[in-house]
Amino acid sequence: MPESIQPIVISDLLDRVASLRDDVTWEPFRPGVTAHWLYKEGNGGPCAVLLLYEPGARVALHEHPGYEHLLILEGDQYDEDGAYPTGSLVIHPPGTQHSPGSTNGCLALLIYNRSVKFVDPDTAHS
Repeated sequence: MPESIQPIVISDLLDRVASLRDDVTWEPFRPGVTAHWLYKEGNGGPCAVLLLYEPGARVALHEHPGYEHLLILEGDQYDEDGAYPTGSLVIHPPGTQHSPGSTNGCLALLIYNRSVKFVDPDTAHS
């Protein structure tokens, strides 16, 4: 493996949860949600991202054309199917739709094998 490419080790992220807010570069994703991309293939391909939700933030309704693996590293998240506290691992199969939000704020790791598609593009502000 070339020196500039390093594996992403989940236990490292878990150990660093408390400091991730200050240790990584965040960019706007959706209103009230910022993102730190671990990798992003582009053209609808695979990606992994840390999403930081402010309390009360919600992401618009979107569909998963591929699998989404969601791990709540800190805080809480909810969607139309339930509520997910810290430590929850949720797998959304292809074809599922939801509009996730967080009551108290959260830090989540999301891994997609195909990028999501927003149901109403007018609500999908970047």
